[in-house]
Amino acid sequence: MAYETIIFEMQESIGILKFNRPKVLNAVNPTVIREMKEVLERIESEKSTRVLILTGEGDKAFVAGADIAILKALTPLESRSFLRQAHEVLFHLEALPIPVIACVNGFALGGGTEIALACDFIYAADSAMFGQPEINLGIIPGFGGTQRLSRLVGKSIAKELCMTGVMVDAKEAKDIGLVNKIFPKETLWGETMKVAKLLAAKGKISIHAVKETINRGQGQDLKSACFMESDVYALCKISEDAEEGMSAFLEKRKAEFKGELL
Repeated sequence: MAYETIIFEMQESIGILKFNRPKVLNAVNPTVIREMKEVLERIESEKSTRVLILTGEGDKAFVAGADIAILKALTPLESRSFLRQAHEVLFHLEALPIPVIACVNGFALGGGTEIALACDFIYAADSAMFGQPEINLGIIPGFGGTQRLSRLVGKSIAKELCMTGVMVDAKEAKDIGLVNKIFPKETLWGETMKVAKLLAAKGKISIHAVKETINRGQGQDLKSACFMESDVYALCKISEDAEEGMSAFLEKRKAEFKGELL
């Protein structure tokens, strides 16, 4: 299926979503959000994708923020509607039962940082830049930046980034816990695909269980979260993937996970 603002393709069981507006540094507009929604719905309905990678087309940007010319023309109510639609898409992205990797190949500013924050983890080129520069426009982050960022790096650092609007390079982003790994730009894609293939070989059921248990546990006290973990472990134990994985270990062979989510 052809899209106007993104590219979606499959490499075996790995889905690749590329933001495809390189002339405006892949800036987000309502069409991008709508087409992202369509891709996420397709992934869930077809159930063949085991890992999703998000990246930017071109060599300059992942997503360099929202399309300001369009945002400026929106009324306050239209702005809220657009932001709510974006939130729903990012909640959907966050809740996908598969690993989602942000492969940040350049600028990830404003909405770009916020989209990356909704992924499970972030790999970045050594030339990548991150930031929440909305304060310089007299507004605030609108795609979850004040919330996901503070939960990931802490309140004081999130306040500093959102209040100053400064950009940070990949090294500083890693130092504050925003980025998982940094690679030279020329090897970023290959390294990201290497991990994606590793993840694709794992069992769907246990991958989903890990993701959901960590996400849900963030809002609970430690004791409740650990008890939830034991419940999820017990559910995994009855899956065919658990039977295959443990049998393969005891038989000293490579496991072949074929279990499916209902």
